[in-house]
Amino acid sequence: MQVQTRSYTTVTRGLDRACVPFRLWTKAKRLGTWDPAEVDLTKDRTDWQALSPQEQDLLLRLTAQFQGGEEAVATDLLPFLQVAADEGRLEDELFLTAYLWEEGKHVDAFDRFLNEVATREVDLSALLVPAHHALFQALEEAVGALRATPTPRHQLEAATTYQMVVEGVLAETGYQAYYTVLQERDILPGMQEIVQAIQRDEARHVAFGLYHIGCLLAEAPDERWPWVEETLQALLPLVLQLIEQTLAPFGEDIPFGISEDQFLAIGMGQFQKRYDRLQRLRGQSLHTIRYGT
Repeated sequence: MQVQTRSYTTVTRGLDRACVPFRLWTKAKRLGTWDPAEVDLTKDRTDWQALSPQEQDLLLRLTAQFQGGEEAVATDLLPFLQVAADEGRLEDELFLTAYLWEEGKHVDAFDRFLNEVATREVDLSALLVPAHHALFQALEEAVGALRATPTPRHQLEAATTYQMVVEGVLAETGYQAYYTVLQERDILPGMQEIVQAIQRDEARHVAFGLYHIGCLLAEAPDERWPWVEETLQALLPLVLQLIEQTLAPFGEDIPFGISEDQFLAIGMGQFQKRYDRLQRLRGQSLHTIRYGT
């Protein structure tokens, strides 16, 4: 009986170093090497004690939701990596290994802040509002469908949910909340450093999502675009509800001078930004998507 041998990409053709996922892999090696353990949280502990209980409560709500979200996306990324491996997309697979490693660092970083600065003594899951649970349930279901049957539709729905909505809209709105509170008041410099490092990582993650979605759309744009659009429209209300529910306990007296309308506008702006960018992908060729030309 003849033994079937595997075809090895690096032997048969070498790595495609010009393509988008390989370039993202190169950036991850150069820019993604920050270590959460090295962030100095000394002043953060002092600043935290100077905050009012209401101010602490708002930052705890924001950080608990980020931590829950980061843990969820770290857990849910593996099917993307498996599908890339199964389909022989080696350059994608290389970047996704860095992507998974970076998500692990984000969990590590927020956990340090919660334990060493906020001195967490209780389970913070009560601070995760219903819309947070619903949004991450939608992510789990999309990724579960991807794992079970990695069709183009399931790949598009999972990538749209994960990279476009959770990372590209929800997380970006959360970063803006941190910046509004921390930078303007020059407090919690360690958390500022953490958020800046995570945002740089997430920019690569969103770029990969755009690349992956673009490749799938290029094969059949008219058929597949509705799958992307339907996913976006289904999830937008949950993002807006999450913002409303997070701020609702404070009534009209939201700490740090934050307003609900301000952050609803930021969330809508991030959503429109992602929607417009995805629409521009529809008419692009596979070559243009792959090489960014």
